[in-house]
Amino acid sequence: MRNDARVVQAPDRPVRPVTPAPSRGPRAPLTWLLAVGVPTAALALHMALYGRWLVDDAGITFAYARSIAAGAGPVLQPGAAPVEGWSNPSWLALLVLASAVGLFDHGTWFGVSDLVLFPKAAALACGAGVVAAFHVVAREVVPGRWRAAAVTAVAGTLVAAVPSYAAWLASGLENPLLALGAAAIAATLVRAVARGRLTAPGPAVTCGLLAALAALTRPDGLVYAVAYPVALLVLLRRDTIGRAVAAAGLSLLVFAVPYGGYLAWRVATFGLWVPNTAVAKAQGLPEVTALNRPAELVPVAGWLLVSLAAGALGAALLRPGRHRPLLAVLLVPFGLALAAYAVLEPDWMGLQRFATPIWALGALVAVLAADRAIGAATVRGRAVAGGLGVVALVVSAASWLETARTFRNGPTVPLCAIAVGMGAAPNAFGDILGVPDGRIATPDVGGTALTSRYEVVDLVGLVSAPIARFHADGDMAGLRDHVLDEVAPEFVEVHGNWTRMTGLLDDPRTAERYVPVHMVSPDSGYLVRRDLVTDPARLAEASTYAREVTQPRREAASAAPRSGCGTLRPGSTDALTITR
Repeated sequence: MRNDARVVQAPDRPVRPVTPAPSRGPRAPLTWLLAVGVPTAALALHMALYGRWLVDDAGITFAYARSIAAGAGPVLQPGAAPVEGWSNPSWLALLVLASAVGLFDHGTWFGVSDLVLFPKAAALACGAGVVAAFHVVAREVVPGRWRAAAVTAVAGTLVAAVPSYAAWLASGLENPLLALGAAAIAATLVRAVARGRLTAPGPAVTCGLLAALAALTRPDGLVYAVAYPVALLVLLRRDTIGRAVAAAGLSLLVFAVPYGGYLAWRVATFGLWVPNTAVAKAQGLPEVTALNRPAELVPVAGWLLVSLAAGALGAALLRPGRHRPLLAVLLVPFGLALAAYAVLEPDWMGLQRFATPIWALGALVAVLAADRAIGAATVRGRAVAGGLGVVALVVSAASWLETARTFRNGPTVPLCAIAVGMGAAPNAFGDILGVPDGRIATPDVGGTALTSRYEVVDLVGLVSAPIARFHADGDMAGLRDHVLDEVAPEFVEVHGNWTRMTGLLDDPRTAERYVPVHMVSPDSGYLVRRDLVTDPARLAEASTYAREVTQPRREAASAAPRSGCGTLRPGSTDALTITR
């Protein structure tokens, strides 16, 4: 027998195994291979459905990583003003390190840009780490090495099948690192409780460091700073109050050192307590109605599946046994993930981008609860529960398949389409018009910053401190004054909602000072500053080139969102060649 035979005791009381708990053996690698390998393979296959797609916002972090790795400092492009246009310093640090060792932004792997392959490979590694954390938990909760491996494999494969989870892991954003941090905290807490060491220094320090990682991966990751103190509170007893308070203080102190250090650097460098992205998005205090926001995830997961999981969890918690405190403490990071989702403003990118840790921890809780509840049921009860479970999975899987197919064919703002339309295309116009440098104002800046020879003026404000403030104040008139009178960019690209929101095309100064290069529609197109057009024949040539070359390439990149567009270098027009 292994350590499943141990009895959970109160924190700080030594746990004596009934029999020795072998941690190694000839079967251990096989159980780990089953537990971690199968779900990781499933996740890799699901991520592959989305091809080379990366969301454009990921390109913002890529551009900052390029500048920092090149020694230009925390700027979107060399020579630009320092602005904290990222909100994921841990993910940014990983990309900078990868660039320093030649794994990122240096060329291609097997003919595919490492701008695409490295973030996806790192995401898959994080996904494998999430499943490894699942297995650590399962080995403490579920009796039997092989049974624990099976539970892990089921939970890992279940979350790998969720389109929201796999797609945002594949997006190039920081989601995989946040999911790994949350899962690692859960594993640390469960393992500590199972071994009667919850108030020991080791778990306190580990949880503090992991919480700092989560908080520096995405702003809402800050909630995990209280995961360890809340877990102590959940299992608090009168005779452990002193040790619990000391342990909580130690964990918070360990968290505060790296997080506080970064915060101090932010204030010293940018003069802000929050990243510039938070200013631009004007994230405010949540309303009471925000508490209902996690409920929108229920139909995504499937009503029947969620209902069965909730019933299994209730049955498992009501049943006495060593699993009860372990499940209780596992619910702490899961509950915090739900709380984080509730307080965030709804995300325009769709497909529940902020729910990644919820899918991971929710799948683990659901499968563990089902295993414990079914284990105590009668033969007939197991048959009924199994049948309902199969029906629920089939219903949810059908919905997930349709969601995956829809997102696969039309994912959120492909970076490649932006690199073509806002980066390479204006580069080509500049070559024709004789505009070697200057600025381009556009609302999509990830692919633009990686490709454009021009300094990017972000009309959304994520990487522009003055424009972020205009958005925070709702002052679009001030934004137009700033862009048209103070910045006066050489090129302006506008489209759709951003045209209507900013009112740039309706401002009479725009028609007075700019001339169209090519208008795709009345509210979308490219403008160049009128005083730069010294030869009407060149403008006609640029317009023809836009109509016959760049616009078809941009449409091709949008129509084939899983395609690639090269290594993306500033000033290059190589992105106009689409690689399928």
